[in-house]
Amino acid sequence: MSSSSADFASADSGPGRGLVWALFIVLAVIWLGTLGWRDLVPTDEGRYAEIPREMVASGDWVTPRLDGFKYFEKPPLQYWATAATYELFGIGQWQARLWTGLTGLLALLFTGWAGTRLFNRRTGIFAAAVLASMFYWNAMSHINTLDMGTAATMSASLMAFLLAQRPDANRTQTRWWMWACWAFMALAVLSKGLIGILLPGATLVLYTLIYRDWALWTRLSIVSGLVIFLAIAAPWFVWVQLRNPEFFHYFFIYQQFTRFLTDELKRPGPWWYFFPILILGVLPWLGSLIPALWSSAFQPALRGAAFGTSSGRRLHAHALLLIWAVFIFAFFSISKSKLPSYILPIFPAVALLIASYLDRAPRRALRWQFALLAILGLAAVIGFTQLYRLGNAITPGALYQRFGWWLEVTAVLALGGGLLAWWWEARGRRSAAVLTTAIAMTLGFSLGIQQFQILGRTASTKDVVQAIRPWLHPGQPFYTVGTYDQTLPFYLNRTVTLVGYEGELHFGITQQPGLWVPSDAEFARRWRADTLPLALLPPSNLPALQALHLPMTVIYRSSRFVVIAKPGQDYGAAARAAEARLPAAWNAGAALTVPVDGATR
Repeated sequence: MSSSSADFASADSGPGRGLVWALFIVLAVIWLGTLGWRDLVPTDEGRYAEIPREMVASGDWVTPRLDGFKYFEKPPLQYWATAATYELFGIGQWQARLWTGLTGLLALLFTGWAGTRLFNRRTGIFAAAVLASMFYWNAMSHINTLDMGTAATMSASLMAFLLAQRPDANRTQTRWWMWACWAFMALAVLSKGLIGILLPGATLVLYTLIYRDWALWTRLSIVSGLVIFLAIAAPWFVWVQLRNPEFFHYFFIYQQFTRFLTDELKRPGPWWYFFPILILGVLPWLGSLIPALWSSAFQPALRGAAFGTSSGRRLHAHALLLIWAVFIFAFFSISKSKLPSYILPIFPAVALLIASYLDRAPRRALRWQFALLAILGLAAVIGFTQLYRLGNAITPGALYQRFGWWLEVTAVLALGGGLLAWWWEARGRRSAAVLTTAIAMTLGFSLGIQQFQILGRTASTKDVVQAIRPWLHPGQPFYTVGTYDQTLPFYLNRTVTLVGYEGELHFGITQQPGLWVPSDAEFARRWRADTLPLALLPPSNLPALQALHLPMTVIYRSSRFVVIAKPGQDYGAAARAAEARLPAAWNAGAALTVPVDGATR
């Protein structure tokens, strides 16, 4: 630390404890209180809400199933957590997202606490504030995918490792924190698979090769740690394999290796695929990213003498965080299968590096970075006025425009927050500048994420289910023809029967072909024999069914879906009353738009 930055740190030691806890409580209320505001959207949100629902409905928590089919793409940790939430609080949208929200919130709290122990109190506070206000971490904490739980548990293993190996840790602290590290890696494996131990292990190997710290391996509690790891991670894999002999090859060979080494899953991307995601994801701290990463490579090791001990240990904490971030970024960049959320585990490490840089940068050195945020905010104010140009047949430009007006608030907060932070920084109030930025952008991103409901509603089937509710009866046949919307079973609170569609359920269909209808002709045969059947299909599939002279009445129609019922069947008084209000043009095949909050879809 330079003398100027040391003088600065002594002059501004950070906000008081009471203010910090008050801000965290407000953050927790906003963070968790908004989880149920938006409809679930396909594909991930519907899928990872439905699998736990089926666990609760079937009572089988060993073999994951999606729409009744065996589904072995991922381990069960999040399924179990969400199913337990359903058991405690009932089935709903916020319950489906609670695991991602909680793990995201607890990870930023743990990151801040680790920063306090590794560096200093102000760095820890900055780390939590930076991570909470990073767009990608905030957004992914409110989207029901497996990646947030994976990122949180993997990052927790990193933080536990750093705490175990810090120079002032005694032997007991080192052992307990290493045990925690092994436990978190086991939870990461139960969350997403082998990357839960592969990526942390590779990071450790790279670190020891670069810094030749071979003594580090004597402090890993390898034997007892492996016992803890296997005790947590292994039982489910053994149990599910005993019940399903096909599990091992599909999960370990196909899902864990084939998807990385080949493009069979059709998720390709260029070598620079993750760079735009990183740039957008670290906002509003983009200006600090490169200086933080660059300077971290040259930071001295933490040594025992610095803590008044004679342990002789050293820990290049900044370098280890940098290696973690760079290696994971590179690992997924060379993968043949890419999705934006794969690099999520690097963000807590990057937040710590940025926080350390913010803490030690010389007085007034960050003015240009806060000015950059203000400039980006001003550009966004102008750019969001053109969002309506993204409109299409499913999501009209009018909805994009409405969403754009809400994003204008986020942009204004970026502009105002950047200018106010610049003013604080110019007056030597670093903590005020950092917290101003963090508060403004956490609020701005939270608002924008929740208002995505304007667009997300057109992608969800919640409105479809509400519209056809008069025709719904327990146990009736419900088909989806030529399509499978992941949110439909969740909102129906039941599985559906697929017709002529496989997609990601191909493996499950090969194991249980009796749950599937392979053709329109077979569907027509069943339809004629069924009582009170319903079917959902894309409008483009309707002529093929009409050509089969299928007896049907259109009870719902939009640009995305048509829902049909069987004429001459008594679906009940509510259905008869609703059917009387349906436009006659629907069954003639005419195009129709359905109003949604003043727009159409």
